[in-house]
Amino acid sequence: MVYSNFAMFPLLLILLSASVTASDPILEKFSQCVSLNSEIPIPVSTSFYTPNTTSFSALLQSSAQNLRYLVPSAPKPEFIFTPLHDTHVQAAVICSKQLAIHMRVRSGGHDYEGLSYVSEMEKPFIMVDLARLRGIKVDIDDNSAWVQAGATIGEVYYRISEKSKTHGFPAGLCTSLGIGGHITGGAYGSMMRKYGLGADNVMDARIVDVHGRILDRESMGEDLFWAIRGGGGASFGIILWWKIRLVPVPSTVTVFTVGRTLEQGATKLLYRWQQVADKLHEDLFIRVIISVNANEKGNKTVSAAFNSLFLGGVDRLLQIMGESFPELGLTRKDCTEMSWIRSVLYIGGYPSGTPPEVLLQGKSTFKNYFKAKSDFVKEPIPEDALEGLWTRLLEEESPLMIWNPYGGMMSKISESEIPFPHRKGNIFKIQYVTTWQDGEKNTKNHMEWIRRLYCYMIPYVSMFPRAAYVNYRDLDLGINKNSNTSFIQASVWGAKYFKGNFNRLVHVKTKVDPDNFFRHEQSIPPSPQLIKGSVHGLE
Repeated sequence: MVYSNFAMFPLLLILLSASVTASDPILEKFSQCVSLNSEIPIPVSTSFYTPNTTSFSALLQSSAQNLRYLVPSAPKPEFIFTPLHDTHVQAAVICSKQLAIHMRVRSGGHDYEGLSYVSEMEKPFIMVDLARLRGIKVDIDDNSAWVQAGATIGEVYYRISEKSKTHGFPAGLCTSLGIGGHITGGAYGSMMRKYGLGADNVMDARIVDVHGRILDRESMGEDLFWAIRGGGGASFGIILWWKIRLVPVPSTVTVFTVGRTLEQGATKLLYRWQQVADKLHEDLFIRVIISVNANEKGNKTVSAAFNSLFLGGVDRLLQIMGESFPELGLTRKDCTEMSWIRSVLYIGGYPSGTPPEVLLQGKSTFKNYFKAKSDFVKEPIPEDALEGLWTRLLEEESPLMIWNPYGGMMSKISESEIPFPHRKGNIFKIQYVTTWQDGEKNTKNHMEWIRRLYCYMIPYVSMFPRAAYVNYRDLDLGINKNSNTSFIQASVWGAKYFKGNFNRLVHVKTKVDPDNFFRHEQSIPPSPQLIKGSVHGLE
């Protein structure tokens, strides 16, 4: 089914927009165009924000996570457009294309390299912010929900729990993630070992294509539907809605966090965790958060927090841990039973006793200057290599590593089922992060530190390719140059993010967007060879 048809609106709309946009010719042309191409009137004065608007900076910063891309020297959009209806997004695509204005699209602002609200490769550019498109329609009888792209994953969890205490959705741990972009990269969370990724549990979608049409699964075809579930955001169109499959959760789950420092044997414990993390019961998820803290004597040390969700009660958890990972020494006192929605708050780092309604605020608990990288580990990292890793962590002010276990359902799904390829054979994924608060002053030092750390890890992580997670966007891996994206250049980072699926993504891109309208620093490129072979449009 294709949703299109545009109604023409009276000259009055154009006259109204002219008074708001007279000082900005790009905005004036764009606002007039979208008013003419939208089925529902656009309130110009409350939908467009320029740098001269008092609320522009607040809106730009509202959901942006990485303060590196909010510094004064970072490129800013000519204006921000905040659509209120799907048809407004259609009009934005039509007009951006018609007027040859480069466009960025933001749903939750979590892009690690700020690509949803900053363009280093093309200027001027505009930003379409989907934050007002956050409808959620939960259908418990159908075990599904339709969710608009601007909704946060925390809002989705809350609305599901409103309808049922025994339904959930297996997606992100950070509750302020915008679901539009989150699922395009895969969307992993604490139930991934039981149910796979968020992208593995998508039933349908609605997307605005390069022609301004709204396509659902049937009308877009299975190739495009495959590509948007894990192929990275903003390469194929603009996601408007996801239809997600709800999964069963117990009425009672159990959580725990057990911390160990180097002085308390963290190194040997982490070596043992690597041997069992992907082999534990699929109801059990134990990630490790590694940071630098002060020990009992006030000296810097490395600490490891074993942070867990178990889909069941404490008695069964203690039995499984006693059989599979007794080295952690888990006790009943370490464990807390709660509802699944409460576990979302716990894993998300909210203080104990925080009411679930906080999820409706959609606010981020993490805003920092930061740089991140990722790796996948297929063989346990030896203890002596861990010791070298600790030495390097202790050199940095605020380093963080998160080790995320694989196995379970993640090993049962084929690498090519969706574009996200990191499946069987991975023990765990590493996220490296360094954060700082002193703005641009010491950015270079922190960036150089994490690059050195990444280099140190070469012998201990995946290779050929050295894999990476696309939702932990890393421009160090390579970037597209201007509007002329190169297949050769893109294949370097494309192989890291998507492995053998990259070529199929390029094929889909070439079919649906041969002129590369939807592009950014790491978007999927079309193939000139396929274009010459006349692969145009969706067959």
